[in-house]
Amino acid sequence: MTAPSSRFNPGPRVSRPRVRSTNRVGLQLRFWIALLLSLAFLSCGGSDPRSGSARANVATAVPVSVATAERRDMPYYLTGLGSVSAFYTDSVKTRVDGELVEVNFKEGQYVNKGDLLVVIDPRPYQVALEQAQATLFKDQASLRDAKLNYERYKGLLENSGAMSQQQVDTQKATVDQLEGTVRTDQAAVDSAKLNLTYCHITSPISGRVGLRLVDPGNIVHATDTNALLVITQLQPIAVLFTLPEDQLPPVAQHMAKGTLPVEAYSRDDQTKLATGKLLTIDNQIDQSTGTGRLKAVFDNKDNLLWPNQFVNIRLLLEVRKNSTVIPAAAIQRGPQGTYVFAAKPDHTVEIRPVTIAFTQDNLSTIASGLTPDEVVVTDGQDKLQQGSQIEVRNPAAPANRAQSPAAVSGSPPQPTSAPPAK
Repeated sequence: MTAPSSRFNPGPRVSRPRVRSTNRVGLQLRFWIALLLSLAFLSCGGSDPRSGSARANVATAVPVSVATAERRDMPYYLTGLGSVSAFYTDSVKTRVDGELVEVNFKEGQYVNKGDLLVVIDPRPYQVALEQAQATLFKDQASLRDAKLNYERYKGLLENSGAMSQQQVDTQKATVDQLEGTVRTDQAAVDSAKLNLTYCHITSPISGRVGLRLVDPGNIVHATDTNALLVITQLQPIAVLFTLPEDQLPPVAQHMAKGTLPVEAYSRDDQTKLATGKLLTIDNQIDQSTGTGRLKAVFDNKDNLLWPNQFVNIRLLLEVRKNSTVIPAAAIQRGPQGTYVFAAKPDHTVEIRPVTIAFTQDNLSTIASGLTPDEVVVTDGQDKLQQGSQIEVRNPAAPANRAQSPAAVSGSPPQPTSAPPAK
């Protein structure tokens, strides 16, 4: 009876049918869900198969912005970085020792050449002058007496021989010695007068006074390393800037023909500060940077330029007449070079290879490949190819109207100021 009971063990035989039943139900559920989804997809997409193909055959127009190429006079600028430098800078020091008794200027004041700035106590030098004058007066009296004796001795020698030649020569030497003493005394008087003049320090140039470096009541010395004040000439003012060495020969050639205008702009290159002229080119090139230094002069009537100020410089080299100009945004670059998308009357575009002469700010001058009055795409080129349909978002504007807003409000000079050629 033990063997039959072990043959009909209910443990493993009961669990296996349950697992197969559960898997069968899951497979059936997935089948019905897939069938319902297929029917729903066919009901939505199979209503009219011809409508989808019709929509695919219709070409979608690409919205773009365009501009019209212009013929105009295009200024050609060379740009560089510069630093403002005072035309003259004078560190005023004392040339005599003494107490600083008067300061006749205010910090930041504009002074003219010859204005009295500082007074050093002149009394010791006035006394020294009077002493030198007294010594001179005494020696002049001795010289007059010696001259009279010389004339007397000389007459006695010639008329009666009562005086020897040796005595006459000795008296003549005495006169010469006293003349030398008088000249020395005169030099001492002049030196005392000069020291007295040095007590009154005047402005050597016209300019702006900086901060006061020494206060009244201090004792100053001619050997002091620090100055009493610093004066900088701001009108006119200079700007030193650099250009690549390859650009120096054309600059020198144009300088020989006339004065080259120079414009200074703010650090962000948006605000025009002043207009001046190119003064000179340095006599050597910096080998470490491959650049040459140039110096420009500005009137600076509005005092917008300050020493050591950083500025952007634009040197007008020439104005190229009758150039074909388009917005720089229209220029595209690819493996074959530069090109533009030219808009055609049938609202399609074609790829037009172009050669760029130069780009100035937001405008490019075209040397070849485009003619005036042709329309080019300036925005939306990333979705275009040869023959694409386009939809113009804005009317075709001339190149001067396609500039950025920054170029209209205080940006660096644009070639739009030149009138188009007729």
